[in-house]
Amino acid sequence: MIRAYRTDGSAEILGPQSAKDHISPDIIWIDLISPSVEEEEYVERSIGIPLPTREELKDIEPSSRLYLENDAVYMTASLIYKADTPLPQLTDIAFILHDNRLITIRYAEPKSFALFSASLLRLNGQCKSGAALLGSLLETVADRTAEILETLAARLDTLSVAVFVDRKAAKRRPPRFLEDKLLDIAAHHQLVSKVRDSLVSLSRLVTFLSSQSVIRSDTLANELCTIVARDIQSLAEHAAFVGNNITFMLDASLGLISVEQNAIIKIFSIASVVFLPPTLVASIYGMNFRIMPELDWSFGYPVALVAMLVSAVIPFLFFRWKGWL
Repeated sequence: MIRAYRTDGSAEILGPQSAKDHISPDIIWIDLISPSVEEEEYVERSIGIPLPTREELKDIEPSSRLYLENDAVYMTASLIYKADTPLPQLTDIAFILHDNRLITIRYAEPKSFALFSASLLRLNGQCKSGAALLGSLLETVADRTAEILETLAARLDTLSVAVFVDRKAAKRRPPRFLEDKLLDIAAHHQLVSKVRDSLVSLSRLVTFLSSQSVIRSDTLANELCTIVARDIQSLAEHAAFVGNNITFMLDASLGLISVEQNAIIKIFSIASVVFLPPTLVASIYGMNFRIMPELDWSFGYPVALVAMLVSAVIPFLFFRWKGWL
């Protein structure tokens, strides 16, 4: 699908079925969403420059992602999408500046694009060039990334409250509670990793874009790129802080799991030590040797029971006195 946006924010759907190889000059943004081969060829004929294919968007070399060709600026960035789902992903999006027009090629629906396209009418024609429009779009992408990090930080606070509770509340927790929280921590770590990868990609794009004459000659676009560059730097620092918190949560959860396991092992160890002396007494009087004076005692059996009970109580009281229970 091809969406075309004019300077006043209005939009229309273009396609090869229109049988026109000319796109109106008042169209400032051409957004190709999962385009077919026919749609790509139609746009190429209309604007007169080649478009990168889906396979070319996946190249990771900076020279393949950021370059100049045919008086056009080609840039590719990895943006996060599906951030509100258990499986956030990255998608490669091409940004092309040519003939005072922005062309984007994408095969996913990042929320930042929907937010920006919805805000075009409110801009009321403030972005009169493709460079300024790209700067505003990148600013929306940075704002969306900040929103993702804020949501992630709030989730980590909730998770921290659930993990670090007092001892009474910890005893009321269901079995394998902390093990289940490890899955939540892994999901948060995956999300912040995707965010950091996206920020690195955006930082390279903005650095390259700021050095282009099409940006330096446009005051609004230059200001927007400067703002976006500062935002990306601060977001990268915040993402690193959130990542450190996730690492701390992981280490703390593993430590608490080890403490709980050690407590269970300690109970079994103490129980075995407590019952060891009674077992020794019972073993002695269970040998049934021929000459054992206690066998002829009238109170031999109750005396043996009392001896076993006392030998169990004394270690128990000693452990409590030491504070091991």
